[in-house]
Amino acid sequence: MAGSDFDPALSWRLHPQVAVRPEPFGALLYHFGTRKLSFLKNRTILAVVNSLSEHPDARSALRAAGVDEPDEAPYLHALSVLVTSNMLIPKDSQ
Repeated sequence: MAGSDFDPALSWRLHPQVAVRPEPFGALLYHFGTRKLSFLKNRTILAVVNSLSEHPDARSALRAAGVDEPDEAPYLHALSVLVTSNMLIPKDSQ
């Protein structure tokens, strides 16, 4: 899936082969299938990523983490990058 396929109106989840390691700055994500490493730069994006599967869409996860619409652009960009690197996949995919 390409980054251009990220749609914040859809439901997303972590890829099953991704491990999350919380860190003081945010978190490290490691994909065991692709062997890629990603960094989450703050605890807010970590909360969003960890709760994505509990929400009907990405924007709902942002709101639940306290990110208001005027402040969502960098978070949506981060989620798009995670989709591009296959760290996040659509919730309904295998």
